[in-house]
Amino acid sequence: MAASACRSAGANKTTPPAPEDLRPRIIFDTDANNELDDQHAIAYLLFNSQLWNVVGITTNATTNGGPIAEHSAEVKRIVHLAGAENPVPVIDGENGTFEQILPSVKAEHDGKAAVDFILQQSRASSRPLTILAVGKLTNVALALARDPTLADRARLVWLGSNWPDNANEYNEADDRPSVNYVLDSKIPFDVVTVGGKSGTEKVWVSTQEIAQRMPGLGPKVSPIKGRHGGEFGTFGDYSVNLFEHSGDKHRALHDMATAAVLKNVSWAESQTLPAPRIEGKRWVPRPENPRTVRFFLNLNRDANIEDFYAVMQRPELVQAHRP
Repeated sequence: MAASACRSAGANKTTPPAPEDLRPRIIFDTDANNELDDQHAIAYLLFNSQLWNVVGITTNATTNGGPIAEHSAEVKRIVHLAGAENPVPVIDGENGTFEQILPSVKAEHDGKAAVDFILQQSRASSRPLTILAVGKLTNVALALARDPTLADRARLVWLGSNWPDNANEYNEADDRPSVNYVLDSKIPFDVVTVGGKSGTEKVWVSTQEIAQRMPGLGPKVSPIKGRHGGEFGTFGDYSVNLFEHSGDKHRALHDMATAAVLKNVSWAESQTLPAPRIEGKRWVPRPENPRTVRFFLNLNRDANIEDFYAVMQRPELVQAHRP
């Protein structure tokens, strides 16, 4: 009788619910095989895992980076070097452009897996999704075309273009119609500018500095073959190799600086204004437009770079990503 009573009492106990994960949910949309700044942004996001929940990484192909498989392969290298491949999926996006794919956006199409993933993740939680895009905006524009209500469940932060200078910048020029489509949508839209004196171009590091400060940083993982050959068991060593093969004395960490704006908006200045439009290679203001866009410019190089190195020296943060 006593045993039966004990069993009944035990049966009535309930397991308390797991605590809600309050970290912002992020999809990183990248053309990682194009240069070397995407790789540093991915590591920065994953090594900041106490702040952000990176639910997945989508890829897109650009004019200089090869087909989509090569972009996804480079992302997978960095995810592995961050010790995070199991919880962080990498999803192939498109090889084509917005206008090429738009007629079939409701059916099977190039890049459908990434569009599906963006829409699924936007519905996976009552908390809004942040899409951090550092290449062309094709995947995001297609997702909005498929389901305009995505704008109610997500915000977009994009590295691209120059403001107020001419709009002719790589990410924007690769698919201008996708940028204009997003500008005319309702999704909350932040643009982290690239250009020269005011944008992410300011957030540069030297190849010599990387060679001195990055070796061995990050968790030690099973070695993988790098994009340029060789084997690497830490992200820091791979970073050195990427810079060595760049052929430049200095390179800007554009994509990392874009992620850093999410971390601390005081590391840049912002300007909110009626959403303009791109015509040809120029921005055209639309002062009567009720839809607004926020531009980030005048980035603080020293704050961005010192935080980057501080994060790279804390590999224990990636433990949260391991199963």
